[in-house]
Amino acid sequence: MNADRLLGLYHRMADAPDAVARLRRFVLDLAVRGQLVEQDPSDEPATKLLKRLEAEKHRMVRAGELRKPRKPRSVASGTMDLEVAFRIPASWCWCRLAAIGAIVGGGTPRASDARSFAAPGEGVAWLTPRDLGGCRSLYIGRGSRDLSPRGLDRSAATLMPAGTVLFSSRAPVGYVAIAANPVATNQGFKSVVPYDFDCSRYIALALQSLVSEIEATASGTTFKEVSGGRMAGVPFPLPPLAEQHRIVAKVDELMALCDRLEGARSAREGTRDRLTKASHDLLRDTNAGARKCRDHARFVVDALPALTDRSDQVEDLRRTILSLAVRGKLVEQDPSDEQASELLKRIEAEKARLVKGGEMRKRKVASRPGEPPFSLPATWHWARIGDVVGDRGQKVPDRPFTYIDVTAIDKKAGLVAGPRVLKPAEAPSRARKVARRGDVVYSCVRPYLLNVAIIEEDFEPAPIVSTAFEILNGCGLVLPRYTWIVLRSSFMIERVEESQRGQAYPAIKSTDFVVLPFPLPPLAEQHRIVARVDGLMALCDRLEAGLRVAEDTRGLLLDSLLHEVHASHETARMRDVSGVASAGA
Repeated sequence: MNADRLLGLYHRMADAPDAVARLRRFVLDLAVRGQLVEQDPSDEPATKLLKRLEAEKHRMVRAGELRKPRKPRSVASGTMDLEVAFRIPASWCWCRLAAIGAIVGGGTPRASDARSFAAPGEGVAWLTPRDLGGCRSLYIGRGSRDLSPRGLDRSAATLMPAGTVLFSSRAPVGYVAIAANPVATNQGFKSVVPYDFDCSRYIALALQSLVSEIEATASGTTFKEVSGGRMAGVPFPLPPLAEQHRIVAKVDELMALCDRLEGARSAREGTRDRLTKASHDLLRDTNAGARKCRDHARFVVDALPALTDRSDQVEDLRRTILSLAVRGKLVEQDPSDEQASELLKRIEAEKARLVKGGEMRKRKVASRPGEPPFSLPATWHWARIGDVVGDRGQKVPDRPFTYIDVTAIDKKAGLVAGPRVLKPAEAPSRARKVARRGDVVYSCVRPYLLNVAIIEEDFEPAPIVSTAFEILNGCGLVLPRYTWIVLRSSFMIERVEESQRGQAYPAIKSTDFVVLPFPLPPLAEQHRIVARVDGLMALCDRLEAGLRVAEDTRGLLLDSLLHEVHASHETARMRDVSGVASAGA
């Protein structure tokens, strides 16, 4: 595998999800299979290297430089069997990880003893998995704090030499680095002190490649951890030392190329993000006229496929659409429409009639002066939530009913999914309101604060919700779908979040909720807004579904491509082996 071939491979898979990350893993996979560089018949075989490592281990134990290594866990006791996973070149050999280095754990002194620790650079370098998680380099020298000599003596931590390969064995499993200087670690490591430090770089890249196999041997319930015995028993593909150096050099070359590819991709995505943001900013421009804003909207919709390649960008567009809708900039105004101020009078009269007939609860809406959040078209009118929608919530009937769970609301679609039928005695203690067809239910308590749904059908038995919901009804003069649009718009979400109270379960009180500002358009325009929003949301759904299909397809193509390259390498290697055997005969 050379840089030109890797570059060609990347261009065929550049649009696949995590393309560069998967390419890095592919390079490491080739490296530990002996497929990244050619074998040299003049290299000393790995079996002789293994004998030297064994001799050095015994010397270190006899000299007291090393405690007697722990016995590896056998394959029968649970260590994964990598010998049968793939073939390796004839000059390589399989061994256990404990055969090439001592497996060393770590420790932490008593946290309450401040004398056990020192500031970075003032004591013994001491690392935790978190230190490795924030390190971008392969080599690491110090962590966020050091141990004092006292802390080193009074803990299970061991001072290991420079060149030690550090491997985090829990929280999480799989961080790999090389010690740039003598270091100790906490108990979250099972590090490898090589018997020959010339092997350090290859050991590190091999462990990076084998992380998933090693993690599969971890045990534990609260968090997974790889024991020292299992780490010692990891089957390890060992190349000749000279080939290890060639592999490391080639991996460095190809990883540098991956860095450049990743940087170029990030730059392209950054440019796309800026274009998308600029387009949405044009739509949100409060100083732009309605006609100009609609022109921007048409441009964004037309350019949507080119500007969008991630689901989060589609979600941002949805928020923009709702923001335009409640500002009167999504559809044109019709001067012949009934003014919203007149519509508000009709709403008040209808609410009074329903209250008198016992079909709606009477609710006083306290006055709260304040500047309108933004300007509205001349035909619209600023009102308060309590002015335009009433609460039809009634006492729970003394018979079986349908209970609408707050978690059963589909946020995106705004529909209720799968309500449960309960008897009155089975209902939650807070289940006290009946909802009907045409009502909008809104959760006022976190973590479901933004859950808004429309009751679009007549449930039988009668549906109820808890007192954690507001039940809103526009008396047939404010469309339920338009109410949903307002409650899901970013301006309303911000007002609700500003008004919520409480620590453990933040919520907005009913009295605070009903005085929030509500942008009211004429009824005819509400219909046009709802139709336009629904059309654009359907477009967003299709685009999002297309992105998912495209990602899945690219992922499958990438899997096929990588399998093809693996197979071609294996075929070429077997051809070379066959040729050597024929020549020998």
